[in-house]
Parts: sequence; C-alpha cells; structure tokens
Amino acid sequence: MTDFAKTDLSGYNIQYIKGVGEKRARLFNKLGIYSVRDLISFYPRKYQDWSKNTSILDAPEGETVAIKATMITPVKEALIRKGMTLYKCNFSDGQNVIHVTLFNNKYLAKSLRTFDDYILYGKVEKTFTSASMTSPQIEKLESANGIHPIYSATEKLNSRAIAKVVKTALDAIPHIDDTLSDEIICRYNLCSLDFAVRQIHFPDEEKNIDIARRRLIFEELLTLQLGLLKLKDKKETVNNLPVKKDCTNEFCKLLEFELTNAQKRAIAECIDDMSNDSAMNRLIQGDVGSGKTAVAAAVMYSAVKSGYQCAMMAPTEILANQHFESLSKLFGGTDLRLALLTGSTKAKDKKQIKADLMDGKIDIIIGTHALIQNDVEFKELALVVTDEQHRFGVEQRATLAMKGKNPHLMVMSATPIPRTLGLIIYGDLDISILDELPPGRQEIRTDVVTSVYHERIYNFIKKAVDGGNQAYIVCSLVDENESELISAKEYAEELQTKVFTGYNLGLLHGKMKPKEKDNVMSAFARGDVQILVSTTVVEVGVDVPNATIMLIENADRFGLSALHQLRGRVGRGRDKSYCILVSDNKSDSSRERLQVMKSTNNGFKIADYDLKTRGPGDFFGKRQHGLPNLVIADMLGDMDTLKECQKCAEEMLENDPKLDRYPALCESINNMFRKTDY
Repeated sequence: MTDFAKTDLSGYNIQYIKGVGEKRARLFNKLGIYSVRDLISFYPRKYQDWSKNTSILDAPEGETVAIKATMITPVKEALIRKGMTLYKCNFSDGQNVIHVTLFNNKYLAKSLRTFDDYILYGKVEKTFTSASMTSPQIEKLESANGIHPIYSATEKLNSRAIAKVVKTALDAIPHIDDTLSDEIICRYNLCSLDFAVRQIHFPDEEKNIDIARRRLIFEELLTLQLGLLKLKDKKETVNNLPVKKDCTNEFCKLLEFELTNAQKRAIAECIDDMSNDSAMNRLIQGDVGSGKTAVAAAVMYSAVKSGYQCAMMAPTEILANQHFESLSKLFGGTDLRLALLTGSTKAKDKKQIKADLMDGKIDIIIGTHALIQNDVEFKELALVVTDEQHRFGVEQRATLAMKGKNPHLMVMSATPIPRTLGLIIYGDLDISILDELPPGRQEIRTDVVTSVYHERIYNFIKKAVDGGNQAYIVCSLVDENESELISAKEYAEELQTKVFTGYNLGLLHGKMKPKEKDNVMSAFARGDVQILVSTTVVEVGVDVPNATIMLIENADRFGLSALHQLRGRVGRGRDKSYCILVSDNKSDSSRERLQVMKSTNNGFKIADYDLKTRGPGDFFGKRQHGLPNLVIADMLGDMDTLKECQKCAEEMLENDPKLDRYPALCESINNMFRKTDY
C-alpha cells in the first residue's frame, strides 16, 4: 500500500488498506468506519496489560492475569459431541504446571508448538493440586506486545483483527501533522497529535495512555467549542426584524393565571434581545411544568403585534397538535391567525396554508418537520420557536431560520442542567432559566416501594381509573432478552389478561413507527386508552391532565433526571397525582438515589445529584442531547478540560476569527457538525 499523508486521510477508503478489501470493509462500515480518518479515530475502549506477568503459584483465582510459560505437552484433541471439539495441553512457568483447555479453536491449537515460549492471558482456576485455564488468549512471547488495545467489535470482526488493520494504517502514515500551534501545545501541556494517535492505539507504557488521552480529549472538546462559538458568531447577525412593541402587559390580560417572576424575566430578556442590534438566539430552559410555552406565546404575541409572522416546531405531530390547541384557545379572543401544518394535514389544506403563509394571512404556524420543506415560504418570518431542543439539531433549526431574513430563534428544553454546564453545552445560545413553578401546579406525591406492593398498587390504579382518571405504567425494556426484567410487550399482555381485564390498555415503545406512537398517545389523550404501558419514550409526550398515576417498574435502572421527566407526565390536572417507584434493589446507593426523588420535585436539585453520583453517561445518554457525538471526551468527567478549551477557543477566534492558521481544525469542525445525526 502506498504511503498516504495526513491530508489524504478523509478520502482514503478503508477497503484499500492491506488486509481489508471490499467484503471486510462492509464489516468496518457497520462500526461507522469508512475512511482511514475514521479508523485511527476509532479508539480502544480498554487495554490488556500483558507486560505484568505473574507466576502460576501467585496468580489469584478468578482474576485475569498474564502468565509467561513454555508449552510442555503436545495438543490432545477430543470430540465431545457434534460441533464441539476440545483441545488440551500443558504449560510450565519453570516451577509449576498449568492445564489449558481450548474450545473449537482449531486454528490456535494447530499453531502451538511444544517447547516454545508463550504468554497465556486469562483467568486461572485452582484446586488443591492443580491450576487450569479455559480458553485463554495465547500469543508467542516475542510477538506478545506489552499493552494490547481492545476495541468495540462485532461477531464477524473481532478486536484483534481491528488492531491489526489499525497498525497497518498507522505504519503507512509517515507522520500525522499537528492541528494546533506550538504555543497552544506548550501552554496547555499537550503532547503532539502524532504521538497521541499512535500511543492511544499501541501504548509503549501505561502512562502514555493518559498523556495521549489528554491531548485527544483536548482536541475534541476544542473542536466542539470552536464549532459552537462559530455557530453563535454566525447567528449574531444584524437584527433585520426588530420588535418595536412590547405587548407583554396586553398578553397577560389573556391569561387566566399570573405569570411567575421567572417567566416575566425570561419574556423581558427575549423582547430585549429582539429589539437590539443582533438577532435573538436564546434557550428557554425550565423544569417540567415551569411554563415555557407561556413564555413562547408571550414573545410570539409581541412579534405578531409588531407586524411579523412566527413559526413553532415540535418533534412529534401529537405535540404540535397540543401546542396548536392550547395557543388557539389562548388567542381565541384576539385577531391573531393560527394554522397547523404536519405530515397528516390533507393535501388540499396544505396547499392553502402554504399560500396563506406567503401572503401573510397566517400570523403563527405550528407544525413538525413539515415546516422545513422547500415549498414552505413566509412573507415576514421574524421568530422561530423549537420545542424540546435536544430533538432538533443545529441544521434543522437553521433550515427553518433560513426561511426568513435572519429571524429570531428561541429553543425550549425541559432538561435541567446546572447553569455553568449549560453555558458551555449550549455555547451557541444565550440562556434564560425558569426556576419557579406556576401557582396551581401541584406537587406530585412520590412513594418508593418494593414489588411486594404490586397488588395494592394495581388496586389503587383500578380505583383511580374507575373514578375516571388514567395511569401510566413504565418499564425499562421492550423485548425479551437475557435479563430477568419483564419487557414492555410481555408486561402489557400479562397486565391485560391477568390484572386489568375489562380495562383498555395501550402499549408504547421506541421500536414503534412515529405514526403508531402518535396514534397510541392520541388515544390515551382522548381517554380511549385508560392505562398506558410504556418505555421511556413517554418522557417527552402529550399533556394528559386526566392522568394521575405514574407507576415506574425497576426504578433503580433509570437516571434520576429521566425519572423526574417521567414524573412530570402526571400532575397536570386538578386531581391529586402520584408517582410510585418500584425497586427491589437493596444497595445503599440505589435506596439513597430513589429517596432523593421522594424528597424533592426540584429538577435542578435532582440533576445536580444525578450528575455527581451517576455520571454523565446516564445523564446525557449516547446522544449528548443535541450535541455532536463525542468519541473520546466525557462532557462532565472532563469538565476542567472543557473549561480550558472554552477559554482557548475564545482566544483563538479573537486572534484569528476565520481560523486561517488552523485549516486542519476547520476541517475537523466541519466533520464533527456535519456527521452529527440531528
């Protein structure tokens, strides 16, 4: 294979690396690896240190160890049943003997030679008189490198095969050019990119892993920060659509309730943004039920009264319908003209709505992704509102925003994140936080019980449903698997046939098509479904004031923030509401976590506790809530580095706004944000 330079990486197809080919390339593609750039950015998930050898006598039983030993007996083959062959042989470390058994590994068994030296890597089992290893990894002493990288693999593409291809690729790259200046590398105590990439895959010694990780984490978080700051800079455009009238007082007369101080503050911040020199780009972050929609409605009211149009985009049809109904009711006595545009809107109605939007006959349009289709045009779009920010990415928001002359942007999120972290994560947006609940928003009673209470809970649900209320039952799995936990499908069938016979049960899970989910949630909202059995997809859902009970099975399996979001589905009507957390987990940490849920309804307090104790993986999940996927960095575990990168990014853009000195970083930024599955 020809050597390729750093600049060739993005376009060099993985299939042309020696030992890959077209067929094997498809296996790499399943891991998201298409180019050499992807390959060398596919970092090991852990390492095995084969350099720390132990003797057979000192090897602790049941722990994975490396033993340097000589093969002292030939391999004996035994067919124990059809499709199962055993290979047995003995090794000695010079003092003691260890018996090795291999299952169906003909290739390895045939490669072993008597009196050759090997490293055996695996778990040791001991009796009073002997020691043994079952299916250990075995390599010749001279080729058994000290530290072995372990990659996320598939059934047909194992870690060792991936490591071999990575090594071939790295050997063919003479040098990986650095993306950062010597000054930045020195100031932040970083190693070179070439050293980092080579050592993260094949470290010469253990300390080099940390040195390499430090550089690669810094590189990734700096790329993220630069990308977010550049997005914010792009959005800081001239305000072509200034809101000349603050009609908040007039809007408040339409309400049947008093706005909280937090809502008033957020509205004032938005109106101030929209009357300034630059267009607004603001995140309205509030706990479940904090009144984000009322803030959006107030801001839209002032925008319309200033002669403009507004668009509100929701992630699902049912949520779009809900917003349309609530806003139509709110603005029923005014001259504001509202319309709803979703995938289900009839073709004839769509045509009329699009024509009315162009003519300026519609003031506020509420919809789903249907709003960002090419043939949707506005006469004077001044404000774009997106609900559930993490469900929409930068590109989708930008597509809707391009339908106006740099319109103002408001995004809403119900995920409570500490302010300091939020300022970093939502680097492209200003933030308003709603930290008060509106009056009348009742506190939900939360109880933590074991499965012994199931019969009492079911009777409690029956009584509530008989009285005209509804209930959610949430479980953590969808399909049967090795776990002892009952899947949503199986649980729903069992409840329908054995517990709630005569009641209407519905089932909702993530593997259903969007239309199917909408149909089930619509039936629940109408009251046709009395009890909804669901996975966490109900977390972001429709407002059902009649639902008063939220039963969550195996509650210890969820993050507290997820539990809090689920709890927020009830308590939206006048009747007293309950959240029942069922868990048989007896660990102190699990009990403590669930007691936090019982003790407070404050989402920000819960989020703080969840972040500190459960960690970022469970809090953010794989998607990092709307951010580009991070390969090696940890949004919370690497908080200190994240702050360093934020400062570094600001200084870089101040001195070099277009990053002309950093073409490779610009390419990384484009790759990071383009690849994100928004």
